[in-house]
Amino acid sequence: MLNYHKKKMIAPIIITVVMILYYIIYFGLLIFLLHGIWKYVLGIIPLVFSAVMIYVCVERINEIKKGEEDDISKY
Repeated sequence: MLNYHKKKMIAPIIITVVMILYYIIYFGLLIFLLHGIWKYVLGIIPLVFSAVMIYVCVERINEIKKGEEDDISKY
């Protein structure tokens, strides 16, 4: 049963890592191209997005560990 839960955790972790890399690369390129205050504004956005993605991933992993693989069925 533990192995089954580990397999279910792989997708949320991979999606989280891919999205965080995307944010870093995309906004990093914009920060490199822009000047002034926009550098700082665009530096904050990927940090916030990354924090939210990590929070959602941790919540999803906790749901999987509790056995709530199909949380859409609750609604």
